[in-house]
Parts: sequence; C-alpha cells; structure tokens
Amino acid sequence: MAQDDQRATAQAGWAAWQRGDVATARALFEDVAAAGVATPALWLLLAQARIATGAEDLVDQALDHVLAMEPRNVAALILKGDRAADDRAATSYYQLAVSQGPSAQAADPATKALISQAQAKLARMTERFAMHLRGTMAAHPVGARFDEAVALVLGEKQLYFQSPTSFFFPGLPHRQFFPSTEFAWAADVMAATDDIEAELRAVLKEGSGLSPYVRADPTRANRGHALLDDPRWSAFHLIENGEPVPNATERFPRTLEVLAKVPMPVIAARSPMALFSVLQPDTHIPPHTGMLNTRLICHLPLIVPPDCTLRVGNQVEPVERGKLMIFDDSFEHEAWNRSDATRVVLLFEVWRPELSADERAALTALFESVGLYAGGQ
Repeated sequence: MAQDDQRATAQAGWAAWQRGDVATARALFEDVAAAGVATPALWLLLAQARIATGAEDLVDQALDHVLAMEPRNVAALILKGDRAADDRAATSYYQLAVSQGPSAQAADPATKALISQAQAKLARMTERFAMHLRGTMAAHPVGARFDEAVALVLGEKQLYFQSPTSFFFPGLPHRQFFPSTEFAWAADVMAATDDIEAELRAVLKEGSGLSPYVRADPTRANRGHALLDDPRWSAFHLIENGEPVPNATERFPRTLEVLAKVPMPVIAARSPMALFSVLQPDTHIPPHTGMLNTRLICHLPLIVPPDCTLRVGNQVEPVERGKLMIFDDSFEHEAWNRSDATRVVLLFEVWRPELSADERAALTALFESVGLYAGGQ
C-alpha cells in the first residue's frame, strides 16, 4: 500500500468512525494495520473498533501494539486495565495511567473521562484489597509497628525518612515517636506537670520574656521560614545555648530540678536547651525538619486547648496535657493549634537512647569543634 493510499485509508476509517459506522471503520483500520504501517493512534482506534464490533479476542493484540510503541499511552493502559483478569493486574495498568500527571491533564475529553473512570475503579479495588488484607491480618494482632507496615502497603500512609538539615548519624532506627514508657526519667517529668505549669503561669502573667521561636540571624542567610520573627510561635527560654537564662533558677526552680535528671546533651555553646513553646490561637507551624538525628525532642504539654495536634512523618497525634511526646525531629513534622486559645508546651532535647556513651562523647567533641570553627580568608 503506497503512503498516500495508507493515509487516505486511515482518513476514510476515521470518517467512518466519526459517523458511527464502526464496521466500515474497523475494516479500513485493519487494512492499514495489515500493511504494517499503523501508528499508535490507529492501533488504539482499531482496538476500540474491535471492541465495538465484538472482536474481543483481537483487542489485546491491538492494545499491545500501542503499548509496545508508547508504553505510557494513557488510553491503552486504561483499556488494558479494563480487560485484566483480576484486580492486581488491572491496578498495575490503572496506576500507571493515572500517574501521568500533566500529560494526563492535557488529554482529550474522551481520555479524561477514561482517567476519571479508572480513578473510581482504583478506589473500589483499593477498598476491596484493604478489606481482604485487614480481614486476614485480624487473626495476627502484632502492634502499631505492624499496623503501620500494612497502612504503607495500602497507600494509607506516606513513607518518610530521617532527613536532618545539618548532620546525619547512620544506623539509627527509623522511628518517628517514642513511647514515654521506654525512658526511666519520663514518669518523673510527667508527674511534675502541675508544678511546672504553676511556674509557667506566674511568668506568663508578667507578659514579658517571650520572643519569636524562629528569629533572623543577621550573620546567616535568611531561609524564609513561614513564621520567621512571627510572635504567633514564640519561646520563653529556660536554658539557651547551654546556659540558664538570667533569673531562670529563681523563677523556675522546680522545672530545672526536673530537667536536671533528664539525659540532655551537654555541648558547649549549644546544649542543653529547654524552653516553653507558645503557639497562639489558629496557628499552624508548617512542615519542617530538624538539624540532627542524634537527639530526640520532648514536649510536655502544659496548657492545651482542644484541637491541638502534632504530625511527625506519617503519624499524627493529639496534644494532651501532661502526656509527654518524644519524637525524632529529623523527620518532617508540623503542628497545629486550631483552637481560640493559646497552647504551651515545655520543650527540651535528649540524646537518642541507641547512642553509646563513647558515641555521645565523640559527638559532643564533633559538635563543639564545628561550633568553634570560623575559618579564615
């Protein structure tokens, strides 16, 4: 078949298809395909024409030709999914089709309709799979860690990794929150909630000593934090850069007594650090990541209105007064105070429990060396 004849036959087939004469369209498309010169678009039309004329046994052949030439052809993938023998096979086609992003958004109306249908089918298949999996695993209740693994398999949770901005220590367990029961000192901290809150409220009445949690440093580049120099997220420091703030010992004797029993890092000009974190009403601390994965951040909630939450990685927890929250801030995390009242937590850091005494000593020397370095021209 000459090239002009091929083009004319394809155009005639398209005209027949548009006027609803699917039998004639298919016959003409078959002629072009038999000549070995069909484009992916024509193979796709032939697949649709074969469906329309009941030639089901030949449809997959045409679709396979399309995908051999264009492995990410959205319409062909969806049609293959429609014809798959089971949910798992269909899901593989649908997922690839709907994951195309901008290219799928730019598709013609017919393809967009196919995408919408595929998304609905994927949702139903995911629900069936979840019911099957959870039904099977109900006989094997293992705990939160296993539940998270299942949620990741089902796509209900996103996978996060430690991603500190300044220093990464290899080999530490991938854990977002740590139960307070794993720490011998935690019960004493929580038992002192009333005493610590009383000291806090006495200072809050004075209305001074608060400063924005995130402050601009004139000697460093501005990274553009959403709450930079914003009093909606403020701090009242007890221990800053390793030193108690002026009058802290007199004003917070009970709080500092409790913290003295906590394994906080002692690093010259850096740690320990302890402060009251004050989050104003209707304020969101946007997603961010801490500097190190060698420490854990601890929150002791003291003044907690309703609807305050903390997300670390893929885990969201309610903030409850007196319930210690211990987490690895090298995971992306964020916090919300959706109420009309102020939320205040005592915030401090501790060593990761997995670090040996020798490793803590070496890390202390390393961090102090970094702090002392200024370099030269």
